[in-house]
Amino acid sequence: MAHEKKRYKAVIADQTYTIIGRETKQHMDIVTNLINEQLIELKELSPQIDNEQAAILVAVNALSDQLKKQEKNLELEKEVANLKKKMIKFVEMENRIKRIEAIENEAREVLKENGQTDQVIKNHVEAQQILNEKRKGQIKQKSSN
Repeated sequence: MAHEKKRYKAVIADQTYTIIGRETKQHMDIVTNLINEQLIELKELSPQIDNEQAAILVAVNALSDQLKKQEKNLELEKEVANLKKKMIKFVEMENRIKRIEAIENEAREVLKENGQTDQVIKNHVEAQQILNEKRKGQIKQKSSN
C-alpha cells in the first residue's frame, strides 16, 4: 500500500521549507535535526563559510555517504547471492548423501535377506552393485515364470 504524500514544514538554518514526501513526521524530524547539526558543525569548523556553502558541503557529504552505502549494499547483495548458491550446492550434496545412505541401507537389507551378514559394504558403488544383482535375479525369476 502506497503512502500518501504529505507536506512537512522543516526549519533548516532558520529558514522554513515545505517538503513534500511520503516519509513520516518522525523521519523528517530526524532528517531536519541531522541537517541542522551538520550545518552547525560546519559553521563551527569554518566560520567564514555562508549558509549556502555549508548547505552544499552537507549535500556533498550526504551524497558521498549514500554512494558508500549503495556500494556496500551491492557487495552484500553479491555476498547473499553467493551464499544462496553455496546453500543450494550444500542441499544438493545433502540430498545425494541421503540417497547414497538409502542405497547402502537397502543393500544391507539384501545382504541380510541372503544371510550374508558378515559382508561389509565398502562404498556406494558396491552397494549399488548388490542392488543391481538383486534386480537381475528378480527379472530372471519373472521371465522364467
